Amino acid sequence: MDVLINVFVALHIIGIAALLGGFLTQMKAMSAGTARFSPAMLHGALTMLLTGMVLVGLDQADDQTVNNIKIGVKLAILVVILGLVYVKRDEEKADKAQFGAVGGLTLANILIATLWT
Repeated sequence: MDVLINVFVALHIIGIAALLGGFLTQMKAMSAGTARFSPAMLHGALTMLLTGMVLVGLDQADDQTVNNIKIGVKLAILVVILGLVYVKRDEEKADKAQFGAVGGLTLANILIATLWT
């Protein structure tokens, strides 16, 4: 069971990397007003959602305690991220505030995952 959990943790981190990497690579474009939500950002967010749900299920199946409030907060943030990225994915330019919000919310999700114990 530990190997399976570790595989899904790795996939979850890959999803985070795709979402945050898509944001970080376009920070210069964001300041110029030409940033856009890339498919990698959408796929990263979807990967985070799916692997996060699997991880919660695997933790519960392994009789580990799950902090449901923490998971709920992380899920709510991810739903907002997914909503923004999904709705604006086909637009040529993303609004600076919306693009910055996705980056900030992604960072907040990472901080919650690592610092909330």
